[in-house]
Amino acid sequence: MNFVRDMIFLGLYLIGMSGIIYWRKRQKDPSLFFYSSTWTFTLLLMYFVVLEIFYSTYYFLIPLLFFSIFAFSYFTEKRRLINGLLFNVFLISFGIYLITLLFETQNVFLGGLFALIAIPLLLVFLFGIYALIVFLFWNGITVLKRESHSLANLLTLLLGLFLTLFLIVDFFLLKYLPEWINVFLSAIPFILFYLFIVFYNFLTVSFLYQFNRPRYNQDYIVVLGAGLIDGEKVSPLLAKRINKAIAFYRAQSRATLNPPILLMSGGQGPDEKIPEAIAMKQYALEQGIPERDILVETNSTTTLENMRFSKEIMDQRQKGPYRAIFSSNNYHIFRAGLYARQAKLKANGIGAKTAFYYLPNAFLREYIAVLVMNKKRHMIICGLIVAAAACLSLITLIF
Repeated sequence: MNFVRDMIFLGLYLIGMSGIIYWRKRQKDPSLFFYSSTWTFTLLLMYFVVLEIFYSTYYFLIPLLFFSIFAFSYFTEKRRLINGLLFNVFLISFGIYLITLLFETQNVFLGGLFALIAIPLLLVFLFGIYALIVFLFWNGITVLKRESHSLANLLTLLLGLFLTLFLIVDFFLLKYLPEWINVFLSAIPFILFYLFIVFYNFLTVSFLYQFNRPRYNQDYIVVLGAGLIDGEKVSPLLAKRINKAIAFYRAQSRATLNPPILLMSGGQGPDEKIPEAIAMKQYALEQGIPERDILVETNSTTTLENMRFSKEIMDQRQKGPYRAIFSSNNYHIFRAGLYARQAKLKANGIGAKTAFYYLPNAFLREYIAVLVMNKKRHMIICGLIVAAAACLSLITLIF
């Protein structure tokens, strides 16, 4: 009976996956990962529900509750950092649920699924920091070879150096220091652990935000500016943002015969000959976009100003409500969404693909920027950790 049930679900999964692959490969935007992940999650949930009904247990209600809380928060407002935390709480509850169900049912499939999840986690626990350091050095050197030698492009290399020094000090120096100093210095790994949790939540919500799929009923697409080559030419990175907006423009035009307005947003930097928005408009015209469907905003110098000034233009043109999205690179859209929320602009982002080697450094830069946005909260928590370590150090010194 168990074998027949498992084979039925396996057959359904393979048939469904084959249908999704066939269907999506015929589309201009396949989004295979999104649709295949959704199908996998749906069928897994169905399998667990059937399994628990068979064994008269209902543990699935616990992770389902946490997922419902996450889903409510996410679909109410995608541009919130807490969504990453809520999703990770759901994942933890789901992991505990799998372990509990495995012990209850002794199901072979569950055992294989648990091993598939547990083995990588064990490897990360045993060798994670060493593998991370090697990866950071590799990535930092790769970025330096292919990009400019700016501080923003040195972040992964600097993090790799910091973690290496931290391990060296931990292994060879701390054991020679007095115990009370070691107790005080224990604040450092706790702070690093806290910052890692914050980074993991940020990475989670940034990953989830990539699945944003706006409907083809938009009135505007705000295209966020970036630096120009020689002060007047669109860079490859900026071109990807514009191309993403143009792809959506054309898809909506085909679907509804009512294309959105492209609002190019970007001012003129001190080293630029023309405003970024003007160069972006010229690029879009060269791609065949009619001039009547392009607006420019030429005063902004930051992402927050991109959102504020673009909103002012759209508010002036549309007396009633309107629908808008914005386009940027995939690593940047979540933080841009936070700024849109600050500017009271109801818009979510679509992200252009970025070269893989550039993503770690880019996400690290985004993370630091988001930390600074919420610096008071993080300074208070880190301060409490230092204060607790200082108190324990003082107690150790006295007693």
